[in-house]
Amino acid sequence: MAVDGCGVVCKYILVLFNIIFSVVGLAFLALGLWLRFSDGTRGIFNVEALNSSAFVLGVTVLIVLGSVMLVVVVFGDYGACSEKRCALQTFIVLLFFLAVAEVVVGVLAYTSRDEVGRRLGEFYVSLYTLYANNNDPALAITLTFIHNTLHCCGVTGISLVEIVKKTCPKPDGFMESLVMANCPTTILNVFDRRASLVLGVFLGTGALLITALVCSIILLKHIKRSHHAVTTYYSTVY
Repeated sequence: MAVDGCGVVCKYILVLFNIIFSVVGLAFLALGLWLRFSDGTRGIFNVEALNSSAFVLGVTVLIVLGSVMLVVVVFGDYGACSEKRCALQTFIVLLFFLAVAEVVVGVLAYTSRDEVGRRLGEFYVSLYTLYANNNDPALAITLTFIHNTLHCCGVTGISLVEIVKKTCPKPDGFMESLVMANCPTTILNVFDRRASLVLGVFLGTGALLITALVCSIILLKHIKRSHHAVTTYYSTVY
């Protein structure tokens, strides 16, 4: 059976949405897997003291979220393209929970940005302390990754006294060769500056999910109506 009118429009919107959603899901999954297994961050997951850190939790969320998004895409594409009501209903339920989760997490991350930044700063200090105690090469690689990404150096930033100065980036100018931005403060400032962007990404994604949700409901109604019309026709003729 085939839908027409608004149902067709919603069907193609859902196909386009699922293409975009699959790309985003793959990006989340790839980023999560890269952070989990890359040389720069893999050592973090082998340190028991850091297993409950904000970083480990964030990477786990990326991997799980990316996987869930790809599962949702499978139901959405199958339901929209083949007009299967069961798959479309499952897609609607999953999409609803994802939309609610996106908005809630975005708002919580924004309203608690100081707490999140503080936790990330604490994670860095834990990483720093562990390296200072045992000089683990895996932790050295991780610290080098963080320092070069954020362009900061240790907990003081003073190269003469810094234990981890070998992992710090090259200074930009004479002043940075003496004092560079320290990492706990840099992490807190970066997250505070980017909090609005993070909120916008989450709310924008939530709005996209809600749009897809509305289109899914409309398409489902058209499929039911089309199915009912076909059933009525055949029962009348035969």
